[in-house]
Amino acid sequence: METDTPGSPERDRYIFRDGKGSNGDQPPTNWENHFGGPAWTRVPDGQWYLHMFTKEQSDWNWNNREVRDDFLTTLRFWLDHGADGFRVDVAHGLAKDLDRDDLDDYVVWCTSDQPDDGTHPVIDRDEVHEIYHEWRKVFNEYNPPAFAVAEAWVQPNRQYLYASPDDLGQIFNFEFAKKDWIRDAMHQAIEEGIASAERSGSSATWVMSNHDVVRHATRYGLPQVPTSEYHQLTKDWVLRDGTTYPLDKELGTKRARVAVLMEMALPGSAYVYQGEELGLFEVADIPWDRVEDPSGHRTSQAASTKGRDGCRVPLPWNSADAPNLADPSDEFGTDGSFGFSPATRADGTPAAEPHLPQPKWYKDFAVDVESADPDSMLNLYRRALALRHELQTTDLSLAWLPEDRSSGKPDGANGFTGSTIAYKRANGWASITNFGADPAALPAGKVLLTSGSLTEDGLLPQDTSAWIQLR
Repeated sequence: METDTPGSPERDRYIFRDGKGSNGDQPPTNWENHFGGPAWTRVPDGQWYLHMFTKEQSDWNWNNREVRDDFLTTLRFWLDHGADGFRVDVAHGLAKDLDRDDLDDYVVWCTSDQPDDGTHPVIDRDEVHEIYHEWRKVFNEYNPPAFAVAEAWVQPNRQYLYASPDDLGQIFNFEFAKKDWIRDAMHQAIEEGIASAERSGSSATWVMSNHDVVRHATRYGLPQVPTSEYHQLTKDWVLRDGTTYPLDKELGTKRARVAVLMEMALPGSAYVYQGEELGLFEVADIPWDRVEDPSGHRTSQAASTKGRDGCRVPLPWNSADAPNLADPSDEFGTDGSFGFSPATRADGTPAAEPHLPQPKWYKDFAVDVESADPDSMLNLYRRALALRHELQTTDLSLAWLPEDRSSGKPDGANGFTGSTIAYKRANGWASITNFGADPAALPAGKVLLTSGSLTEDGLLPQDTSAWIQLR
């Protein structure tokens, strides 16, 4: 990067500081970056620049008016060219208090240990909202106003600030992505998500997977340990190439089908992460020499995590373009990308391989294969999205259908045991998900869509969801 000399206007666009120690050869603070190792890198003239992620991702100085104005110009550029809005990555990480030198990497990046009063030195500081209020003024120059959603892993009671109509306007709710397949955990995630949206005056958001977590078809097929540290079991499983715990792919797929119906009927915005609509599993056995994620390959964290590449492998589009295997027992091949990229460049020379290798089992999940299968995950998503579009209204209310926890039996036409998640929407349709071992009776009405087959007597089996138009 071009930063000229110490004290220059160019350098002030970033965060440079003199080092500590007699020769300035110690970092200005003891902060660690997100991927492990110092958050500071020294340049030849002796100063250090801050990067809370990799050294190639230097942090901007948001106290610099030139930086803030330049970002407003960039926002207008893309909106003028037809962009509807923006996803703001690490939205909670812009403002910093450089006078603090008392952090370690766990405190910096662990949401559960962050203060909830906006005083953390580098995460979720109150000043960040001054920046986003300026952005919102730009968004509101357009008709309709531009859309923005924050990726901000912050304390629950701080999320509403980012979702405020005066701020970005919406925030990802990652509670589904953080939960095991446990009824009470999922129920709590829904209640808290709706309450948070009501507090901010925004719409609720729902996320099962994203580019930072193991795909949920895999998570739900691994042993569920409610008392374990967040996703530690799945991280261990990926670190050891998927060999430490048995993965029940049939169960994982079944629960992923359930999840889409439980999620898509909820009020607000449902975000689909690429590949979940195909039911893709995590690719845990990417060879270490092909790993690209810094958290798993280039830093001190490699001893505890393989990184996030397993959920980022390019999608399979065309089953006929399968990579060639040097040996039938090989998991990965070459000279094929399942239609993700062309085989040759415009000049006829061979194209580069995809940035991450695709496993041979991707062939069964290719878009052309699933499009031809009426019972595929892809066609379930298509039906659910079409019905959602038809049934959703501007009324974002949700009502829980009554439960009879004392008897554990259905209580009348619309009563359910404590092992279900059952709710109805304003225009008379309901979503019922059964987590329990015993089949659940459905309310009177028309069955619109199910994630799997009902029993012969019309009951909802375990790990099955149904949408009902109530009578």
